[in-house]
Amino acid sequence: MISAIIPTLNEEAEIAATVRAVRSQRSVLEVLVVDGGSSDATAARARREGAHVILAERGRGRQMHAGALAARGGVLWFIHADTRPRGGVSLQLAEALVSPAVVGGNFTLVFDGETLGARVLNLAQPLMQRIGCYYGDSTIFVRRDAYFAAGGFPPYPVFEDAALIARLRSRGKFVSLPGQVITSSRRFERQGLVRTCARWSALQCLFWLGVPAERLARYYAPVRRDGGEEAV
Repeated sequence: MISAIIPTLNEEAEIAATVRAVRSQRSVLEVLVVDGGSSDATAARARREGAHVILAERGRGRQMHAGALAARGGVLWFIHADTRPRGGVSLQLAEALVSPAVVGGNFTLVFDGETLGARVLNLAQPLMQRIGCYYGDSTIFVRRDAYFAAGGFPPYPVFEDAALIARLRSRGKFVSLPGQVITSSRRFERQGLVRTCARWSALQCLFWLGVPAERLARYYAPVRRDGGEEAV
């Protein structure tokens, strides 16, 4: 069974629809919303949709790890608050994990909206998948035992998702599945496609070169929409 873990911080505009989309998936045992201290109605709206809300120290990596510690399922599925899986993707997840060689994976990312930025990003996704460049927006699933054996999410302010994937790949096969998850293009709408992609590419290269994530976080400011906040 699957434990879905959703980190939140001031996501009242997004969380209800996300919880509904996740709960509609087969084999989802529980939806854990791990809140980092929201000052809006995020927690109340999540509970209203049937999610179990727990509190954790702010920071996406810390929050997702806290969710993993509280989860009861044999599979952990980490989903951002503005990302919604399309129907049936959990069946692909279950099929992928039939192979004992597979420790985890993710799904095909689709950006919402009809803006130029969203269209360009969607055209770029197949290339990103081929070169193995994945982030948490694509939702990461992992066997519970493999997650803890790999050390889980590090408490990084940015790139906690890339670090976990690298750890998982050292322990087994990480697969990218064709099922789609729809995520918000808000970061690109607010800050601009070229500017955001250039900044992110530079930070990614610096991370690969060993620059600490704590230093890089200072150059990637939070994005806010309707009072919402996200680190990456």
